[in-house]
Amino acid sequence: MVTEFLNLGAAYKELQLDIDAAVSRVMNSGWFILGEEVARFEKAFAAYCEAQHAVGVANGLDALILSLRALDIGLGDEVIVPSNTYIATWLAVSEVGASVVPVEPDPQTHNIDPARIETAITPRTRAVIAVHLYGQPVDLDPILTLTRTHRIALIEDAAQAHGARYRGQRIGSHGDLVCWSFYPAKNLGAMGDAGSVTTNNSVLAERVRMLGNYGGRRKYHNEILGLNSRLDEIQAAILSVKLPHMDDWNERRRLIAKQYSEAFAGTDLGLPTQPDYAECVWHLYVVRCPDRAGLVAHLDAAGVRTQMHYPIAPAEQPAYAVEAKELRDLPIARALAANVLSLPIGPHQSQTDTDRVIDAVCRYST
Repeated sequence: MVTEFLNLGAAYKELQLDIDAAVSRVMNSGWFILGEEVARFEKAFAAYCEAQHAVGVANGLDALILSLRALDIGLGDEVIVPSNTYIATWLAVSEVGASVVPVEPDPQTHNIDPARIETAITPRTRAVIAVHLYGQPVDLDPILTLTRTHRIALIEDAAQAHGARYRGQRIGSHGDLVCWSFYPAKNLGAMGDAGSVTTNNSVLAERVRMLGNYGGRRKYHNEILGLNSRLDEIQAAILSVKLPHMDDWNERRRLIAKQYSEAFAGTDLGLPTQPDYAECVWHLYVVRCPDRAGLVAHLDAAGVRTQMHYPIAPAEQPAYAVEAKELRDLPIARALAANVLSLPIGPHQSQTDTDRVIDAVCRYST
C-alpha cells in the first residue's frame, strides 16, 4: 500500500456529477471566454474572501504580475519579498523590471518576519509582498502599519491560503491586492491553471481586469498596454462547484494536522506552530528534519510519499545568479531549504493513510 502525497482524483470523484454537469453546461453554451461562469465565480469568490472585488486571471503568477503592474511598479523600483517562498513571488517582481529585496522569515512560522521589514525599506521601495506560506497567515497588522506609514503598497500572495483567517477575518482584502492561484493541488484547485486577484479597491480591480484583457474594457478598445490573462469559463464553472466545499475540506485538513502534531510532539522533528492570530488551512504540513534524507528514504520504503517545499531558496536558484552577489546573506532561508519536509495532507486522505504516516514517522524519529 502507498500513501500518496495528495490524491487529486478523489476530489473529482466526490463531486463528479456536479463537475460533469458544470463542464457540460459550458460546452453546450458555446461561450468559453469571459462569460456568465466567470462572472458568477468572481462574485462568489469575492464574497467568500470577504472582499468587494474578485478578478479572474489565467494563473497565480499572472495575478502577482498584474497586481504589480496595476500599481505601476517597474524599472527602478524595489519590492520587499520573503527570502523563503516559492520562486513565483520573486519572478513576478523581476518580470515587471523591479528589484527583489528579500527579507528573512520567522524561523517558527516560516513566514516573512515583520520585525525585519522596516530596515529593508528604502526611498525606492514601492511594495511589500507578504506570502501566507503553507496556508498560515502572515502577521499582517505590523506590516500594514509599516506600509501605511511609508506609503507603500501591500500585496498578499495567498496562493496557499484559501479560506484562512487573520484575527477572525478571511484572507482576501487586508492588503491593497491579494493574489490567488487555483493550481490543481491548491486547497481550491481548478483542473488546469487558473488564478484571481481580490481587493476592496475598485480602481485597482478595474485596472487588473483591463491589464489582463489586452488593456481594454471592451473588445477592440485598448486603453493601456495589457496582456492576455483571463480565467476561462470551464475552470470558473469547476471552481464554482468546489467553492461551497472549501470550509469542509479545510476542516478535514485541520483534523489531520492536529493528529500529526499530537503524535509527533515527542519526536526530534521541528513542528509547525499556529500563532493565536492565525487560522491556518494547512495547505501543507511542513516539518523540519535534522536528517531529512534519512527520513525521506525511510518513509519512501514504508510507502509514504513526501515532498519538499522548497528545497532551494530563491536566492540560490541559477535564475538569480546575477543578482545573488547583491542579495544580502540569507541564512534562515538557506537552513529551511536544507531541512524542511512536507508530509501527506489533503481533504481526501483516509484515516488509514494518516495512521500509516504517523506510524512510519514515529518509528524513525523516536
